[in-house]
Amino acid sequence: MGTAFGEKILNGKVALITGGGSGINLAIAERFAQQGAKVALVGRTQEKLDNAVRGIESSGGTAAGFAADVRDYDALASAVSSARSQLGELDILVCGAAGNFPAPALGMSANGFKAVVDIDLLGTFNACRAAYEHLRKPGASIVNISATQAFVPMAMQAHVCAAKAGVDMVTRTLALEWGPNGVRVNSIAPGAVDDTEGMRRLAPNEKARTFVTKMIPLGRFAEKGEIADLALFLCSDSARFITGTVMVCDGGQSLGSMFSQMLETAVGKGT
Repeated sequence: MGTAFGEKILNGKVALITGGGSGINLAIAERFAQQGAKVALVGRTQEKLDNAVRGIESSGGTAAGFAADVRDYDALASAVSSARSQLGELDILVCGAAGNFPAPALGMSANGFKAVVDIDLLGTFNACRAAYEHLRKPGASIVNISATQAFVPMAMQAHVCAAKAGVDMVTRTLALEWGPNGVRVNSIAPGAVDDTEGMRRLAPNEKARTFVTKMIPLGRFAEKGEIADLALFLCSDSARFITGTVMVCDGGQSLGSMFSQMLETAVGKGT
């Protein structure tokens, strides 16, 4: 069943987005609202959420913000219930809350490692588990925001690599368990995304940005809106038979282009 010409893709839907106050997740919320969904934003800081809500409403969308830490299951479950009461029955969940900082394994404390795993992996499970009873119906969709570090080891990112690999396996497992009740579960694995806190930390200067760009076959960072477009597709009827997938959106960076770049330079054929 497709969408009628001219109709907004998510008309009548309600979407809850963790980490929704900024970055990729806010871009997803904005895109969903543009396409007719009511969006509930969950994050730790009410002020940031309120600013995001005002921005969506100023563009004609419907949104509400609910402060909760995804590591706190009870607080998150309460936020999910409040969102449902205020906006209506949930149809979509996007788990996007994440933490990151560059550090070598020997320069990282156990608490530092745990903090990222708790936000990314435990937070994803908590959100899925807390929202499931509200989503349990045919047509419901969950999108977990992963990263290419889930399957491409990266120095200074042991915590993120471990957490995101876990997110992808949670995605696949929940797709198996919840599919019979109509709930689809997929992951998006972005690479380098411009104008995000993560890339400001991982590529903090022009030299670092240039180095990363050379590893991307398409020759640029992704835009936040491009990740939002992929999330929109996965939550639309066009993806109604897609579940348990990890969809990579990295301009080809994870294809091993760093080695290719080094080889081209070594043999004098760099472009």
